[in-house]
Amino acid sequence: MAAVSPASPPCPIVLPHAVSRLRAERQSRSTRPFLARGGPKGERCEGCRLRPSHCICPLHPTQATHAGVCLLMHDAEPLKPSNTGWLIADVVAETYAFGWSRTQEDPALTALLNDPQWQPYVVFPEEFVQPASRVVRTVTTVSDTKLFDGTLHMAPPPAASLAPRPLFILLDATWPEARKMFRKSPRLDGFPVLSLHPEQISRYQLRRSKRDDHFCTAEVAALCLDLAGDQRAAQTLEAYLDIYTHHYLQAKHQLPPDWNSHAHQQLAALQASGNDSDVKSYQNNS
Repeated sequence: MAAVSPASPPCPIVLPHAVSRLRAERQSRSTRPFLARGGPKGERCEGCRLRPSHCICPLHPTQATHAGVCLLMHDAEPLKPSNTGWLIADVVAETYAFGWSRTQEDPALTALLNDPQWQPYVVFPEEFVQPASRVVRTVTTVSDTKLFDGTLHMAPPPAASLAPRPLFILLDATWPEARKMFRKSPRLDGFPVLSLHPEQISRYQLRRSKRDDHFCTAEVAALCLDLAGDQRAAQTLEAYLDIYTHHYLQAKHQLPPDWNSHAHQQLAALQASGNDSDVKSYQNNS
């Protein structure tokens, strides 16, 4: 294994988030270790799932957001090192994660979906939605509520009449699994379905779809955050995904990561800036 740049910072202690807790719960029910296919071999960091030599925990970029994310994860997804729902939970402070079940109701999920501070949106392509009247293309934005103060704290609602914040429900699975989950999740039938129509193609490289318009979960989350007015968080998640992909592939090929790559520089600029208007779109610079 090639040596990592001496400029790489020491690994801090990263607190568990919703996806890491779900992974631990899923591991406790496993009768044998999960063996990832095709990725880096050997020991992995518990904080970022990468080889310790390629750890990105020092870059952990948690953001406060107007929107929240609810991940419904297919059975094996929390165990996969290539799962990008983990990256969403790293970035978006209010990320919730639940294992998907066709028959069992999770009381915590039910409570979240019934919480009046949230307006849940199921994110899925409109071509699979019936009736079509469920489909929406806009959500409540930051400017609609005037609540978000740009820090890791949310100001208390001054009035109960304020519009609820968007909660994006993402089905975290392979595409065939996600279609099954969408069809067989009656608890989601009462919520609007947000259909995205991005102009760019997917840049995700760790698990490839046969179609360029199929996005990984983190890419979908970034598009949703941008739509909700959380541009800085969206750009942060995009840069963080690119960094994770680079470190993952470099470890796989036994090469050192480039700590001065465009994505690393972009993430550093985003973390240094507290003003959305001061940061150019990451996609336009890629």
